[in-house]
Amino acid sequence: MCAEAVLSEERVEKYIRMTSEALSKVRIAAPERSFSKRMADDFLEMARAYFDDARDFARKGDLVNAFACVNYAHGWLDCGVRIGLFDVGCDDRLFTLYE
Repeated sequence: MCAEAVLSEERVEKYIRMTSEALSKVRIAAPERSFSKRMADDFLEMARAYFDDARDFARKGDLVNAFACVNYAHGWLDCGVRIGLFDVGCDDRLFTLYE
């Protein structure tokens, strides 16, 4: 197994920091009184819940579940960006932009 495939505390913490940065950058782009705003709120709530779970698992030393949760959290954010619910400027380092 290559060294990069090993799940370590440092690797999990790296992704937790990255997702924390992503969460702070996300701004809801949808109009206030729209269905898209409700979806954006839901996506953000899901991302935050998974992010909180990731930190809790990491504190308990459960790296597998921490890594899974942080990836789900970032996935919710990335999806919201990709379909236009969130504005992140042109940040293609933290997010997968459509173009």
